[in-house]
Amino acid sequence: MSDTKSGDDNTLSVTPKKTLTLKRPGMEQGTVRQNFSHGRTKQVVVETKKRKFSMPGDKPEPVAAPVFTPKPVVVAAPVVQEAPKAPPPPPPPVERSGMVLNELSRSEMEARRRALEGSKVREVEDRQRAAEDAKRRAEDEERRKREREESARRQAEEEARLQTEAESRRRAEEEARRRAPLAAELATVDDEEEVKPKRIGAGAPVRRPVTPEVARPAKPTKAEEDRRRGKLTLNSALSDEDARARSLSSMRRRQEKFKRAMHNEPREKVMREVILPETITIQELAQRMSERAVDLVKFFMKQGQILKPGDVIDADTAELVATEFGHTVRRVAESDIEEGLFNIADNAEDLVTRPPVVTIMGHVDHGKTSLLDAIRNANVVSGEAGGITQHIGAYQVEKNGHKITFIDTPGHAAFTAMRARGAQATDIAILVVAADDSVMPQTIESISHAKAAGVPIIVAINKIDKHDADPQKVRSELLRHEVFVESMGGEVLDVEVSATKGTNLDKLLEAILLQAEILDLKANPDRTAEGVVIEAQLDKGRGPVATVLVQTGTLMPGDILVAGNEWGRVRALVNDRGGQIKEAPPAMPVEVLGLQGTPQAGDRFAVVNNEARAREITEYRQRLAREKAVAKHAGQRGSLEQMMSQLQTSGLKEFPLVIKGDVQGSIEAINAALDKLGTDEVRARIVHAGAGAITESDVSLAETSGAAIIGFNVRANVQARAAAAAAGIEIRYYSIIYNLVDDVKAALSGLLSPERRETFIGNAQILEIFDITKVGKIAGCRVTEGKVERGAGVRLIRDNVVIHEGTLKTLKRFKDEVAEVPGGQECGMAFQNYEDMRVGDIIECFRVEMVTRTL
Repeated sequence: MSDTKSGDDNTLSVTPKKTLTLKRPGMEQGTVRQNFSHGRTKQVVVETKKRKFSMPGDKPEPVAAPVFTPKPVVVAAPVVQEAPKAPPPPPPPVERSGMVLNELSRSEMEARRRALEGSKVREVEDRQRAAEDAKRRAEDEERRKREREESARRQAEEEARLQTEAESRRRAEEEARRRAPLAAELATVDDEEEVKPKRIGAGAPVRRPVTPEVARPAKPTKAEEDRRRGKLTLNSALSDEDARARSLSSMRRRQEKFKRAMHNEPREKVMREVILPETITIQELAQRMSERAVDLVKFFMKQGQILKPGDVIDADTAELVATEFGHTVRRVAESDIEEGLFNIADNAEDLVTRPPVVTIMGHVDHGKTSLLDAIRNANVVSGEAGGITQHIGAYQVEKNGHKITFIDTPGHAAFTAMRARGAQATDIAILVVAADDSVMPQTIESISHAKAAGVPIIVAINKIDKHDADPQKVRSELLRHEVFVESMGGEVLDVEVSATKGTNLDKLLEAILLQAEILDLKANPDRTAEGVVIEAQLDKGRGPVATVLVQTGTLMPGDILVAGNEWGRVRALVNDRGGQIKEAPPAMPVEVLGLQGTPQAGDRFAVVNNEARAREITEYRQRLAREKAVAKHAGQRGSLEQMMSQLQTSGLKEFPLVIKGDVQGSIEAINAALDKLGTDEVRARIVHAGAGAITESDVSLAETSGAAIIGFNVRANVQARAAAAAAGIEIRYYSIIYNLVDDVKAALSGLLSPERRETFIGNAQILEIFDITKVGKIAGCRVTEGKVERGAGVRLIRDNVVIHEGTLKTLKRFKDEVAEVPGGQECGMAFQNYEDMRVGDIIECFRVEMVTRTL
């Protein structure tokens, strides 16, 4: 069926799809997609006949064009088509006006050839696809056959098992029915008579006891039969939905219980090895012993203790209970979870040489950071407030292909604890002494820390470029503290350097490498990492950041780290230049990102295998820290009566503070400095101290405790500032620790009660006593020493004993009230509310002043 529309130039033909054929030449073909409503489409073939171009004077004749049918559509079961026959030979040429035109041009022949080759290629592809489909169907059929065989085998096994279970249940029920009459008969026998079964010979007939008539039990219903039938199967569940079956294990337990009841057999007790921690609940102890918790409660009740299953008992009590119940005990401590975390032994063949860790120590402002600055060729001092190092920094430099790790420690006395930690985490200590100042107090402390840590010392005599420098004086004073340099006949290396001029820095590095070579420092890089936390802080953008020194092993991103009371997965490692690195070998300082919180500076860290172990260790440490804090707080607080009596007797005043700092080490230094300010009368009480910015919760804590807020190198956020302004709480910001300590010292001085100071004015002797009506007794006196002032304090002294202390009511000189009476003159004096005066008594006059005290 076809629709044809004729015109002058072309013909529109809509035909159904056919197989590949070759049409007449002289025609062009294309496809057109027709769109209908509801998304339906239809594709039609459009053939266009070309107009014949005739020569001038010739009559136009139509020229046939080749017709190309659409490509064959591949269906699920392809049909192999026959190859098209060769085209017929072209007709003889036609002569028109002396010009010969072939009916088929060269381009049309080439198009026919390409169509023929394409049909052959498609035919080969269809054959291959048909072969693959046949092979896939064969494989699917084989697999389905195997599945049917496996299903049939499983069904046969299930039926055999069900038949075996039914047979065993039937035998058990017959046995139970056979024993029931015998049990009823034995129950009627007198309790005093003992029933002894007689031994029966092999050939003798067995005489069974006469069984009384027992009413036959009613026939069980279908539901009971289904319940007793045993395990629920697929067939039974599909056949009857209301049936509810008992499991095979339940049936076995029921049979064993019935047998024990028949034979009165006690259950065999299982003895276990019970692992006991330091504390355990009664319920958990019962579970570990496989006993009932109510039995343990009864045991305690017999001992006179009323306990619940949730109560906690100690390990000694638990051991007594477990032994009483017949079990063996193995005691373990909670601290055992930390076993194998640190100090893992290494094989000697696994050790390789590692860089030395050098700590720069010395007195404040002797040029420690400037010296390290010159070595690193970087300006570190300009970043420190006031040119003073506020916390430990760790850096790594390279000299002649050998790396050296430097730890810069502050020199101020408030950082004693930090400097001690720096000495303990190091291999070599460089003692920086200024050539113009010589040995100072912090220099002596540094020597003590280095000797306590057992590390060798290299003396760097700095500032030799100054005109008043005297290196020989430094060497002589070091002898007093048992530091013998080589030039004085000792073994301690000393180098004269200048940090500002860069003098002899190479000699200092060579001395460090020489000392490291003598020490023969080695570590195993192919194991889990261990080390120490040098510094920790809470960064606003990166979260908790810990500066750690890897002492052994190699730390990599993705490792699970336990540092003090915190743990975390290492998210990134940042070196001292600020770049991220893939691994941190031994003796390398890095910043670690990814911890759950900020650890304490000086905490040791180690890598563990999984998160569960890390969480277990940190929970144990946090619980231990909480218990210590509670115990310390309880010891300080005591009862209310103790607090009141302590305040009345000691009069201790406290200055509460909330301290927030940039890093943990600075907070420790502030705490140590403020502790030293405290006296028996006043002290600073640190309500909370932590690393990070001042938050709204800090303000609320300060409001409830009446504390002041101190920020060291941190600032408060917008919400905290608004809350502090609303609550009227002052927030003080500091960047240098000296200023902070001075301000707190001034505030503590203000809490001191003023000192009562007496100033002697003069003495007067009573010469006569006058008794005046309506006035009382008045003493006529002569001022023997100093002077007497009205309003001053007076004492009445008799025989060198103070009889009365008070104030003067009146001071007269010839009937006139006067302000003071000088020495050698006579006057009349009367005491306020006191008249027991005698001739010869001495009146002492004094002035009381309240003087403000300072710490």
